[in-house]
Amino acid sequence: MIIDFASLDREDRFPEILRPRTAGDAFIGLFCAWWGLLGLFSLFPQIDLAVANMFFLPQRCLASVRPDQICGIFPYNDDPHMRLLREMFFQLPYVAAALLCWMLFRCWQHHGATFNRLRARNLKIALGALLIGPVLIVNLWLKALSGRPRPRQTDLFGGTLDFVHAGSFAGKCASNCSFISGEAAAAGWLFCLIFIIPQPYRSAAAMPIATVSILIPSLRVAFGGHYLSDAVLGWLSSLVIFAALLALSQTTHDRRISES
Repeated sequence: MIIDFASLDREDRFPEILRPRTAGDAFIGLFCAWWGLLGLFSLFPQIDLAVANMFFLPQRCLASVRPDQICGIFPYNDDPHMRLLREMFFQLPYVAAALLCWMLFRCWQHHGATFNRLRARNLKIALGALLIGPVLIVNLWLKALSGRPRPRQTDLFGGTLDFVHAGSFAGKCASNCSFISGEAAAAGWLFCLIFIIPQPYRSAAAMPIATVSILIPSLRVAFGGHYLSDAVLGWLSSLVIFAALLALSQTTHDRRISES
């Protein structure tokens, strides 16, 4: 369970052109991509509106408060099969985190020559990325303070609040707001686990994990729970945090080697 960007097996499912040489390169690229996408969604909010409108079903208002009021639903949000699928996916990061904690505990039971230092380091990076990204930055900070209403809360999609673009903190959502998606961040974290799975298991697990990782934020958009920007930026945020922790760990490791 060793992450080495420079020596990933050529049989991996990731194209060689997409493989950064170091974790620092990966972090810089992902960090710039995150801010670039935020700028794109902020400058062109119609992207969010167009995608949300694809899943919105307008309906006749039963008791219209104003002439221009828009009523309707997001049908996938009321589908019991889709909701069950979402609930199953919702639990996956917690199951994976519990498994990683158990693996780290087992790793710490070894001492001396049998202790796999790199494996323990990668497990701690993965767990640290979950704590810092989806838990602290996304759920406890951004979603609590951003104020961006979810699509189904806005007056454009049957709600009562005004639409605000991605990155704006001017919305009137009081808590558990839309920017950015916590479930998408957790899904992005699941995707990061591909890089700490050793071969030959990585090649077999990469496609299923990647598929589920993309389906989770897609469902949130289809349910009217998040805009596309919330899902994309939430998903990508975990990759940024994961790469940052990995780069920091590698820098510290290299410094210790140079000093010894």
